[in-house]
Parts: sequence; structure tokens; C-alpha cells
Amino acid sequence: MQQLASFLSGTWQSGRGRERTITHAISGETLFEVTSEGLDMAAARRYAIEQGGEALRAMSFIERAAMLKAVAKHLLSQKDRFYALSAQTGATKADSWVDIEGGIGTLFTYASLGSRELPDDTLWPEDELIPLSKEGGFAARHVLTSKSGVAVHINAFNFPCWGMLEKLAPNWLAGMPAIIKPATATAQVTQAMVKAIVESGLVPDGAISLICGGAGDLLNPCDSQDVVTFTGSASTGQSLRVHPNIVAHSIPFTMEADSLNCCVLGEDVTPEQPEFALFIREVVREMTAKAGQKCTAIRRIIVPEAQVEAVSQALIARLENVVVGDPAQEGVKMGALVNSEQRADVQEKVDHLLASGCQIRLGGKADLQAAGAFFPPTLLFCPQPDETPAVHATEAFGPVATLMPYRNSEHAMQLARAGGGSLAGTLVTADSNVARQFIAGAARAHGRIQILNQKSSKESTGHGSPLPQLVHGGPGRAGGAKELGGLRAVKHYLQRTAIQGSPSMLAAIGKQWVRGAEVQEDRVHPFRKYFEELQPGDSLLTPRRTLTEADIVNFACLSGDHFYAHMDKIGAAESIFGERVVHGYFLISAAAGLFVDAGVGPVIANYGMENLRFIEPVKPGDTIQVRLTCKRKTLKKQRTAEEKPTGVVEWAVEIFNQHQQAVALYSILTLVARQQGDF
Repeated sequence: MQQLASFLSGTWQSGRGRERTITHAISGETLFEVTSEGLDMAAARRYAIEQGGEALRAMSFIERAAMLKAVAKHLLSQKDRFYALSAQTGATKADSWVDIEGGIGTLFTYASLGSRELPDDTLWPEDELIPLSKEGGFAARHVLTSKSGVAVHINAFNFPCWGMLEKLAPNWLAGMPAIIKPATATAQVTQAMVKAIVESGLVPDGAISLICGGAGDLLNPCDSQDVVTFTGSASTGQSLRVHPNIVAHSIPFTMEADSLNCCVLGEDVTPEQPEFALFIREVVREMTAKAGQKCTAIRRIIVPEAQVEAVSQALIARLENVVVGDPAQEGVKMGALVNSEQRADVQEKVDHLLASGCQIRLGGKADLQAAGAFFPPTLLFCPQPDETPAVHATEAFGPVATLMPYRNSEHAMQLARAGGGSLAGTLVTADSNVARQFIAGAARAHGRIQILNQKSSKESTGHGSPLPQLVHGGPGRAGGAKELGGLRAVKHYLQRTAIQGSPSMLAAIGKQWVRGAEVQEDRVHPFRKYFEELQPGDSLLTPRRTLTEADIVNFACLSGDHFYAHMDKIGAAESIFGERVVHGYFLISAAAGLFVDAGVGPVIANYGMENLRFIEPVKPGDTIQVRLTCKRKTLKKQRTAEEKPTGVVEWAVEIFNQHQQAVALYSILTLVARQQGDF
């Protein structure tokens, strides 16, 4: 029997000791033996930190983003290997697509986020300057830096690819190495993907490690520079959360646990409305996708009392048509649970719900002697959800959901919250008032809520879809995590530090010019410099221009903006300004006329303006002057050799009046040519 090897300390290693088996979900045959006993976890951690950590921290955010993109492309080219192994877990092609290509898509998303939003540096200034003194000589800002530890990811069996990649992407972007500990039941799929990553040579040695088997004593040597994440059962997660070493060193611990997610049918929806059919479709899809083995799957179906029978009949009609069997066979819509142990667990949970007061409407009994770990789509009914606490606390992790009635909207929200914290919920309604009321009353118990109606259904990604831009976590029972989702996930693996000092010192540390810091001026106009030649702090102080009443009139005629504060002498005199003022947007145009170099040069285009603030009114007869300063630079990687090499430069613009008062502040973004390309 083949043993599933671990990848630790830069080598593939096999454990020696108690072994568990991985079986084929459809045939029941034994595929692999798994153990990690005897492997040196402390040495593996040190290797990951000393090799992978050092290399990743030396890379800029932009370089890490490029690495993610390259890994994603490589994995996509290898996807057929992963699909073949995923089939062993009982997944249909559609189930595997979510796990494999959805997971790879997460890498692409974070690669794009990193290249667009993060600096070309190893240090991330998080916010603008915060003045701390009257004269402006003492200030502060927050910076994010890479931790010197390792990210330990303990993952669940249901998504062996996506579950790993959703965590790898932000932790690599943050500059941390990772040790992956997949659930044994589907570890062969994770191993294949890790092997593909290692063999690609696209990530530094030590950036990724893999434990096939138990984590052993891995958490014992961890310290405050490490991060631990867990996805799985609430009971296992709670035991890890209170691990003595995690508690002693205040190690960041993120938990995503099982949750009793709900789908609520709004009071306004009747069987004749399109939203009713959408509700039925959504519930059936969530019950049967991945054979119900999704942490976000719908477990509680909450409907108005008057619609219970209509919903029950519609669900049964749809569920009876779901063909269960080997996904390799034509027409099969739902595969098997991951193994016979999981099937027995689901059956036990269903029996408990029945004993607690629920009733069977469909399914409910599996053949525990069958070779394949199949479980029929099961619809339960709970007539008294307020008096049946088990229905809000017991999760049968399979194609099982319980229908329950509610009396009014307040009762619906109460039942939605009764799960004690959920990852995801869905409300189906055509009424915006119903939606607002539900969000106000139920959002606090959920990580995400989808509002589904006819209009959104055309493009909806579905209940609980694991979108990398959004929170993936939830309060209470769901684990309490909300770190995953966009850039906040990256920040979870970084240390936030407030730094205080002079503006010039803060600018030097962050490699970003800040207002109040020193500037550098020379005879060459900043717009004549290539991307490589520009440095933060390069600045231009323009000539002056006096603005006239004719400027106001001409701009009003040109723009069509005849607002009274600009054009009505009497109205303006009675306004907060006391007299006519110059259009704000003329001010911006006039400033550009002062600082723009008109000739053909390295600056290709201005494609954005940010954080515009008008501070003081400008009146006819006032004289303005502009300071243009290079604030920050971000390299843009070339996609092809034919593409022009460029970078993005952000310029700080300060417009002053004759009293040296700032009248407007903003940033502009320009695309600037590079002298050297990437090819």
C-alpha cells in the first residue's frame, strides 16, 4: 500500500507509526496509508522560517503578487491531475471545479489585488500621515511588516485545494511561509497540488511545507510571530484555541467551524412569484452540491407558516429527481460523502434530530453496509423550532436540511440568529423593506448574507460562494473569524506598528513622500523623468497665477456650471462665502495648467484623481501657486514583451493662495514609461 508522504524541511518524508487509511468514496477501496509519526515538526518549522521566510520577506509585495500569478497559471495547466484525484473523494465535476479552479482563482484574485493596491516594497504604509504637533514637526502613521514566523494551516476535508489556496494566497502575499496540514480523508488531492507547486520552482525553498497525517507537536514550538488557522469541527477548533502554547504566546488563531446556515423565504413571497422558484432552486443546489459537505451549506430552511406545505412539496419534487451515484456515470447529479465514517456520522446526526422532535419528509436513511459512502438527499421538518434546540445546534454534514415555520418577520430573524453564529445566510425577497429589516436584525449573527430576488439571480454567485474579496468567516459558533476577504486577509499575516517621528523620517522609512517632509527640486521637470529616474520627494513649485472674474464667467460658459456661488452676485453675497468664488474644478484645471509639461515625454497618461479636498474658498483676485511632488511609485509588470514597460506614479498636489494657505489638496495618478522592461 502506498504511503502518502509529507514535504518537510525541503524533502519528501514518510512517517513511521500508527497509520490511517484513505478510501475511495465510491468503491470503498483503500487508496493510501497516512502517518506523520516520527517526523521532526520543530525542525520543519525552523526550516520554513529560515529558508522560506527569509526569501519571501526579501521580496516586495509586487514580486510576491507576480509569484502568485505564476503559480496560479502553472496549477491551471496541471488541473486534469487534480480532477482525477478529486473524483476519488466522491465529488462531481462541478464540485471539483469549485474546489480546484475556484481555489486557483483565489490566487489570481490576490495577485491582482497585490499588484494594484500594494507598494513595490517590503514595508506597507497603511494610512496617511497623522499630525501630532502644532507646527507639523512630529507626526505618525501605521506601517505593516512581515512577521518572522510561519503560518500553520489546519484544513478541512471538503475542499482540499480551495481550502489551502484561500489561506496560502494572503499569507504568501504578506511574506510568510506556510505549513499545510490537510484533513487526512482527502489529503492526496492537497498533496498533488503541493507537489506541483514545489516542482514548478516558482516559490522559494521552504515557502510551503505539507504534513500528511497528524500535526503532532507542531504547535509546541510556535511563538507570537506565527499564525495558526483552523477549518473544521467546532469541537476540534475549540480544543486548539486553548492549546497552552497558543494561549501563552498570544498566537493569532483563526477558526472557521461548522455552522447552521439558513435560507429564509420572505413574508412577501408567494408560490406564484419568481422568487419562490429561486428559493427552491437555491436550497436544492446547496443541499446537493458537494453532497452537502460545505461549511456554508444551507441547513435550516426558514419559511412563513402559510408556505410550509408549498415549500415542502416543491423541495421534495426537485430532490426526488436528484440522481445519486458515481459521478463518472452519465446523469448523476450528486456523488458520495467522503468515506463511510462520515456517512455514519451524518446518519447519527440525523437520528439525533429525529429523536429531538424533527420529522422525515424525504430520505433520512443510508445503507451503512454499502461500499460507496452514499447518503440520500434528506429533508426534515421541525414543527416547533423554538422548542427544539437541537435543530439549531446539530449539523449533519451531508445533503441534509431541516424545514421550519416562522410566525412573522421578528420570529424569522430570531430563528436565523438561533444558530449561534453562521458563516452565510440567504434571504429571498422582492421587498426592499423586508430585506433592510432582516439585515438590521440578523446581520450580527452572520459573516455574509445574500439577498436574492429575480433581478440579482441572473448574476448571483449563489448562497455562501467563497469569494476571495469577501469575508469568509462568521461570529460565534462559526468560529469568530472575519479576517479572510480581500486585503484584510493579507493584513492578518502582517504586524501593524504605529511609528512616530518627523514627516521627513516617516517618508524615508515608508519610501513614500508625506506632506511636511523635505522635497528635492532640480532643473529637470518631473514629467521629463522616466519611472526609474523619479524618486519620492521629487518636486516642482510652479509659477503663480491670479484668478479673475473673467475666468469664472468663461469656465461657467464652457462647463455649463452656473451655480449661484459662482455666478449670482447677490446670492453669493448671502452665502457662507460672502462673495462670488472660483469653481473648484476650474481651480483643478488651472493647477494642471501650471504644473503640466506639455511636450511628448515619459508621462503617458493621467488616469485618476484621489482624495480631493477643497479647504479654503478662492475668490476673484486671489493668486494661486502649486506644488507637485512625487508621492509613491508602483511598478507594473509587463504581460508580454510587446507591451510598453510602465509604472504608476502617484503625485501629491498642493494648491496655495497668496497667503500660503492650502486651498486644495489631492493626488493624481499617472502612467509613466520605464527605461527597462521585464523581458
